[in-house]
Amino acid sequence: QVQLVESGGGLVQAGGSLRLSCAASGRTFSTTAMGWFRQAPGKEREFVAAISWAGGSTYYADSVKGRFTISRDMGKNTVYLQMNSLKPEDTAVYYCAAVRDGRGGSWYSPRPYDYWGQGTQVTVSS
Repeated sequence: QVQLVESGGGLVQAGGSLRLSCAASGRTFSTTAMGWFRQAPGKEREFVAAISWAGGSTYYADSVKGRFTISRDMGKNTVYLQMNSLKPEDTAVYYCAAVRDGRGGSWYSPRPYDYWGQGTQVTVSS
């Protein structure tokens, strides 16, 4: 089992920045990738970004490319999401998730992610 705890959400004005953190504990050596998803009220959960745990390759949704950066600190078992140039449409609950080793599927979909954090609210005012 892997436990994930997000932090860093809050209220920010449009154009501002926030950095989310996701601390992983438990069987973190069995993780192949980490991702960030978000869900706005009345909408489906959508992919934001992902990173391969070993190689550090990164993947982004088109809506955040160039504004958000995902990174990881393997020594701290922590994944970050640096969010710049925030827009009101970025307002959502942001979730951290982990893919277990050996799990197939596209990291752009919630389906292969076995472990989820509790979420952190990000609100961008106009």
